[in-house]
Amino acid sequence: MELAGLLRVERGVTSVIGSGGKTSLIAALARELPGTVALATTTRVRPFAGVTTLDGGDAGAVAATLERERVVCVGSPGGEKNRAAGKLAAGALGPAELAELADYVLVEADGSRGLPLKAHAPWEPVVPAGSSQTILVVGASGFGRPVREAAHRLERFCELAGCAPGDVATPELVARVIAAEGLATRVLVNQADTDELLARARELARRLDVPVVAGSLRAGRLVELRA
Repeated sequence: MELAGLLRVERGVTSVIGSGGKTSLIAALARELPGTVALATTTRVRPFAGVTTLDGGDAGAVAATLERERVVCVGSPGGEKNRAAGKLAAGALGPAELAELADYVLVEADGSRGLPLKAHAPWEPVVPAGSSQTILVVGASGFGRPVREAAHRLERFCELAGCAPGDVATPELVARVIAAEGLATRVLVNQADTDELLARARELARRLDVPVVAGSLRAGRLVELRA
């Protein structure tokens, strides 16, 4: 089954949160989905290679680009901090407005500083109103590493998981965080490139009550672990 089918991505707005491959997931979905696709953020995101970026100030320009190129990224360079980091902030058109121009809108709704695991601060994620689902990405490369090395928002992660920073990150601890937050309608465990990591993804799936897909976006191998 294709990625979009595994993740049940429908027309309208889909939000992507978590860590360990959000941008890769959005890029892969943009390549696969039929029709037009607008890529956006409610926080910050790196530009997508090979995709035209517009600030969204002109809806007509967005529509014309989608007609010509099928996929467009809408984001603003924002302030000096964003420009220095090479990232885009939210564009002038919000996800709901983009949904009137594109068949699909994929929104990166939080950040993770490149770490494979994450807990969310009270002010995040910034999931836009009207989002049909929220896909939480988990980086399997974080399993087996000390929590302090693998998790963004370390203090919050430890609080929700009931662990110490030096504890090893296990599927059980990650499941505790996901369950306590209750943010995800679906989970994608990415970076499960080996049989051992896929087995840990299966253990995580057994401890959750939401649908779970796992595998490797890089290798293009994904399986549904929990429907």
